[in-house]
Amino acid sequence: MPPARILVVGAALFLSVAVGVVVGGEGEGKGLVLSLERVSHEGMGLSQLRHRDRVRHGRFLQQQTFGVVDFPVQGTYDPYLVGLYFTRVKLGTPPKEFYVQIDTGSDVLWVSCNPCTGCPTSSGLQIELEFFDPSSSSTASMISCNDQRCALGAQSSDSGCSGQNQCGYTFQYGDGSGTSGYYVSDSIYFDSIVGNSLTSNSSAPVVFGCSTSQSGDLTKPDRAVDGIFGFGQQGLSVISQLSSQGITPNSFSHCLKGENGGGGILVLGQIVEPNIVYTPLVPSQPHYNVNLQSISVNGQTLNIDSSVFATSGNRGTIIDSGTTLAYFAEEAYDPFVTAITQTVSQSVRPLLSKGNQCYLTTSSISEIFPPVSLNFAGGASMILRPQDYLLQQNSVGGAAVWCIGIQKIQGQGITILGDLVLKDKIVVYDLAGQRIGWANYDCSSSVNVSTTTNTGKTEFFNAGQVENNGSPRNELYKLIPITITTFLLHIPFFGILPFL
Repeated sequence: MPPARILVVGAALFLSVAVGVVVGGEGEGKGLVLSLERVSHEGMGLSQLRHRDRVRHGRFLQQQTFGVVDFPVQGTYDPYLVGLYFTRVKLGTPPKEFYVQIDTGSDVLWVSCNPCTGCPTSSGLQIELEFFDPSSSSTASMISCNDQRCALGAQSSDSGCSGQNQCGYTFQYGDGSGTSGYYVSDSIYFDSIVGNSLTSNSSAPVVFGCSTSQSGDLTKPDRAVDGIFGFGQQGLSVISQLSSQGITPNSFSHCLKGENGGGGILVLGQIVEPNIVYTPLVPSQPHYNVNLQSISVNGQTLNIDSSVFATSGNRGTIIDSGTTLAYFAEEAYDPFVTAITQTVSQSVRPLLSKGNQCYLTTSSISEIFPPVSLNFAGGASMILRPQDYLLQQNSVGGAAVWCIGIQKIQGQGITILGDLVLKDKIVVYDLAGQRIGWANYDCSSSVNVSTTTNTGKTEFFNAGQVENNGSPRNELYKLIPITITTFLLHIPFFGILPFL
């Protein structure tokens, strides 16, 4: 997911969720526990959501090798709700807490540093912004230009060398915003599951970016956080660094709750779920590209050339949990909408609303709209329920207006699967196995994780509400929502949607 800075309007709902990272004994890894929070905001329409996604997609880091795609946006602004996922990390000694956005489309963890030009000092997210100061941390050290970790940074950004032999970086995004700074090494703190006990305040050295300059949308206070937590595949991502130190497996998962309050679970470690199906990652790509091969509506495969989805040049299929909607290439979108309309035409009244294909119905959508199957390489299929591709916009009399939430990308061959289709699924990024998997899941429930003890025995835990008493326990661990502060009770797409 490319760095996402989501336009913030209205009030917010914060949902703290215990997050576990599970690994094994000595050299086999430990488990990390983070806090995943979600903020939702009112006032967004379907066109605004498309615009937010367009800005986000424009922020796929500009890499000439793989091309940069800019997405045209048309339409008007309809009032919807939109969410933002971020977590808290502690850095330095003594530790200082920072709010960072979770981003699967970039690799580097970076935070605003002191001093900083253009960095916001306040946030409309109702959070206190902080600045990292390496001189105030007893464990901080600069990364020099001849350090091999500086070379790793060059995989993820434009890098340079200062007169002080500091390893610098610049991230430039497609919408014109950017950040620059230098790399430092310091301690990151986390809770870990080792064997069958929870250990608080574990730490490990990681390299991260110290931002001294920000521009464009990154400077705006209404959507400001302290930085970005990159979950990409390159060597300087935190997940890669922790994995190389034996602290966690090279795998992470998320489960984004779509109904009844939102929130979710983020786990760095090994998920144990027998129903997960996997598809291979396309190798040598900067993002999480997969091979989508066909689309089926109500069991019938659509007549779409598979080359439409293949990764080549500016084509491909990307899984991106930072994209709000989902997007089909033009050659796939038109047959998809036609098939949906033909399937339900006897039960609903098709209509166009501000350029969007919509349907007026008095019945439950689960009774009349067909299932959709996205079919991937390796035999994996992602089954979409009607609520995974439709959005309710308003009501007319006793009938509801439902519109197709999957959007068309005109003139481009990219397909992007965002939160609209990823919600209510456990999604596993198995980087060691170079594959992505998923299964339908109740994201308000716990998830099973595994860890290896010092004796080499693999143990399984029910990850949810983690208790920490400093002693080993033989009962199951759980990772479920534990703290809720409510500012707004609506969640994007999945609560009550306002009128057009």
